[in-house]
Amino acid sequence: MNIFTIIAGFLTGIAASMGLGGGFVLIIYLTVFAETAQMRAGGINLLFFLPIALIAMFIHTKNKLIEWKLIAPICIAGAFGVGIGMLLLGFLNEELLQKLFAGLLVFVGIRELFHKKKAENA
Repeated sequence: MNIFTIIAGFLTGIAASMGLGGGFVLIIYLTVFAETAQMRAGGINLLFFLPIALIAMFIHTKNKLIEWKLIAPICIAGAFGVGIGMLLLGFLNEELLQKLFAGLLVFVGIRELFHKKKAENA
């Protein structure tokens, strides 16, 4: 493990805990700089997400930012989505998966550039 891996993990953790898309950063680092296969990088990202999610949940609970009545439906929908995603992965090769991920990054980037934040009622 080199210093760049440690720095990438640290920065990804900070971004992920703030909800800023740390997973995108981690997958890009793993696939481009660490030359990890896309599927393996996705799996590492999922494992990485678990402790970060627990820490973020603790902080958000402390700040009363979690709507607990929504947890069960969101978890059920998420589990269903994971199942569908795993089935679809059986039909995708590595190259197509990389292109789909790159397309998603471009889409999200463009959307964020032109997205106008709605004013919140205080």
